[in-house]
Amino acid sequence: MTLLIIIIILAIIFDFINGFHDADNSIATVVSTKVLTPTQAVIWAAFFNFVAYFIAKYIIGGFGIADTVSKTVDMGYIIQNFGNPSLVIIAGLIAAISWNLITWWLGIPSSSSHTLIGGFAGAGIAASGFQAVHSGVIGIIALFIVVAPLIGMVSGNIITLITLHFVKKIKPSKADRWFKNLQLVSSAGLSIGHGLNDSQKVMGIIAAALISYTATTPDVHPWLYMNDMNDMHDWVPLVCFTAIAIGTVCGGWKIMKTMGNRITKITPIEGFCAQTAGSITLYISEMLHVPVSTTHVITGSIIGVGSVKRLSAVRWGVTKDLLIAWILTIPVSALMAIIFYHVLGLIVR
Repeated sequence: MTLLIIIIILAIIFDFINGFHDADNSIATVVSTKVLTPTQAVIWAAFFNFVAYFIAKYIIGGFGIADTVSKTVDMGYIIQNFGNPSLVIIAGLIAAISWNLITWWLGIPSSSSHTLIGGFAGAGIAASGFQAVHSGVIGIIALFIVVAPLIGMVSGNIITLITLHFVKKIKPSKADRWFKNLQLVSSAGLSIGHGLNDSQKVMGIIAAALISYTATTPDVHPWLYMNDMNDMHDWVPLVCFTAIAIGTVCGGWKIMKTMGNRITKITPIEGFCAQTAGSITLYISEMLHVPVSTTHVITGSIIGVGSVKRLSAVRWGVTKDLLIAWILTIPVSALMAIIFYHVLGLIVR
């Protein structure tokens, strides 16, 4: 029970950190175009992060991404091979939290999603070898490191071209006023997409912990009993969506600055197009039940929008630094989790 409580606390901490590490991606362009102040923007994003819970439960009717994440590591295999499933999850979460804090401090918009997946998989490998990891799930998630920003880039490019065609006869000042208002709608859509995607990743980790706990513990409390994803208790998504919303309110200004203007200068029209493209990409991933990085998605969308003006409008030096961070995230998180698992194994006998 003690280890399960530690897992839930660490998962909530990770979700909270994810809020101020990643959620600002959905509002950076709103701030950079001065549609909202930073304080107004984070409150706006946090509200729609939480609204995503009701959309997932009552409109979509399920938490498919959480199911995918929970299957990253075969906890049954780890139990059969005398590994410690609780230590696997704890080591993965500690690694993910550590890497998130390092990249947040450096102002690098890395992926919280892939940090979590890398940490979870690395700890599973440390416990029971590569057989403990579902390579098919990891493969799809890794593939979308490339696919998701590409969808965002292409969508951003197409939406910008269509939008510019419709507003070409309107005075620029009038168009700016229109799109400053429309940016509120597009940023709300992106914040909902972020809530749908990122909150479910932590739900998947908590679900894996509860399923393992149920399989190894007699007389489980009804609120903790979970045989499979169909037994998901309402408190799990409520806690996860609340934690990410509170984290968003706390804000991550360093990353907001990078996403808002360092990649390319953004106007209200371009901000609307980038956020709309990002929202579409996140909703596609939700339908496919594939966890993707909000950071990757909005970066790809901003690049797609900026490249409509000219390719030189995109600051490729900044983009290169982001790509390096993306490539390093899963292996570094996995390596950190392997180390943490063995250290914890010496402490918890």
